Amino acid sequence: METVVLGGGCFWCTEAAFKELKGVEKVTSGYAGGHTENPSYRQVCTGKTGHAEVIKVEYNEQKISLEKILEFFFRIHDPTTEDREGPDVGSQYRSIILYDSEEQRRIVEDFIEEKRPEYEDQIVTEVKELEKFWKAEEKHQDYFEKNPNDAYCTMHARPKMEKARSYR
Repeated sequence: METVVLGGGCFWCTEAAFKELKGVEKVTSGYAGGHTENPSYRQVCTGKTGHAEVIKVEYNEQKISLEKILEFFFRIHDPTTEDREGPDVGSQYRSIILYDSEEQRRIVEDFIEEKRPEYEDQIVTEVKELEKFWKAEEKHQDYFEKNPNDAYCTMHARPKMEKARSYR
């Protein structure tokens, strides 16, 4: 089992979308990339912890490659907007990929370099070594599944899930 940590806006949306991908075994919402120990959702929402809302994606590389995961990640969020995704604004919603090995770092950097010509604007996705992943509070895990009629989920998570289903 391999793992990669990704942030591309609200973790409710990215979690729901990535659960649709074949080969993805587990998705956990959390926080990473900052300096505050064991942050809470309220702390991260202030933008003062340095953390982003992220998901830890555990996948079977025999069924899906890191490149395919990155391709999907770039499909469901805008890697050219700094500190924002859709209606969510702040550094906690930034585009970020946190790697856990030099090989992963190389794959991520090569992928981004290959993608650059496809975008009119500059790709601002932060690429950083994962120091620590902090699991989000239980109410944020499987949020879309628990709250499918929530207005935010209907407007923002559902379209990402549809993209996931068409990506298979």
